[in-house]
Amino acid sequence: MTDARIPAVRLGAGGPEVGVQGLGCMGMSFAYGPTDAGQARAALERALELGVTLYDTADAYGAGENERFLAPFFAAHRDEVVIATKFALSIPEDDPTKRVIRNDAPYIRQAVEGSLKRLGVDVIDLYYMHRRDVNVPIEETVGTMAELVREGKVKHLGLSEVTADELRAAHAVHPIAAVQSEWSLFSRDIEARVVPAARDLGVALVPYSPLGRGFLTGSFTRAEQELTADDFRRQQPRFTGANATANAALLEPVRAAAEAHGATLGQVALAWVQQRATVDALPVVPIPGTRKPQRVEENVAATALTLTDEELALLEPIAGKVAGERYADMAFTSAGRE
Repeated sequence: MTDARIPAVRLGAGGPEVGVQGLGCMGMSFAYGPTDAGQARAALERALELGVTLYDTADAYGAGENERFLAPFFAAHRDEVVIATKFALSIPEDDPTKRVIRNDAPYIRQAVEGSLKRLGVDVIDLYYMHRRDVNVPIEETVGTMAELVREGKVKHLGLSEVTADELRAAHAVHPIAAVQSEWSLFSRDIEARVVPAARDLGVALVPYSPLGRGFLTGSFTRAEQELTADDFRRQQPRFTGANATANAALLEPVRAAAEAHGATLGQVALAWVQQRATVDALPVVPIPGTRKPQRVEENVAATALTLTDEELALLEPIAGKVAGERYADMAFTSAGRE
């Protein structure tokens, strides 16, 4: 692994310039079991050294704890990083285990003030609507978000898990820099309509879970047997029981490509996502999550890996064979509304 910095790309026609790979920070304090805070901080620093400049969090990750965890790193490197956070998953006071989707103006204003305070910044570089509340017209939601831009609290706007029609309606109100959705060898539903819409509008794609929440790396095969009780992946249909067994068998073409390149399974999976920028002719900046500096190095190295046409052809059928949905309830995803 050299210390060469990865190239940069612009998020959307007028969005921020970022490294071609970002860093998903959720797992540093939420969802994936115990974390070594020292290792996580080292991962943040190593990523920046290698040209990773887009750091992704949300107010819902650990009820704000993830934003607080990242604040010292952002303070030390404010002019070098692009901070992305999200609103929409409200936590009821009477049940902190639940999330209620809210896109209304009062909540958005409350949420942005909370994130600004926890992050310790005056402005958020990229502010996403985390999930869509279908009871609030998206034009109203984006209208409120646009007000935050005019007020100097937010620089650029993003949306997560929206349909093509929702993206077009939103973009008509205010330019959208990026759409964040799950996109990997296991999850390709956005390619039918969302990706073409983003390309037409000049909007970047920011794939989350490009490593299939770790499953595509081969790091686990049965969530209920191998992961801790507080690990979110134990609740996802693809990673448990017969589904997990069937899906593990789908990794053979990934393994073959990894052996051919002297790479890891994760690097092949990431290289596939990175190459969608060329295949689909739009900016694509995946945000693999990790908590260890050596994994950051491994992930970043995937930006220099190019899969052959033959390898891409062998990987092509995988998504169509995956057993189980990516969430137990798909109603809150773009695929559940397309």
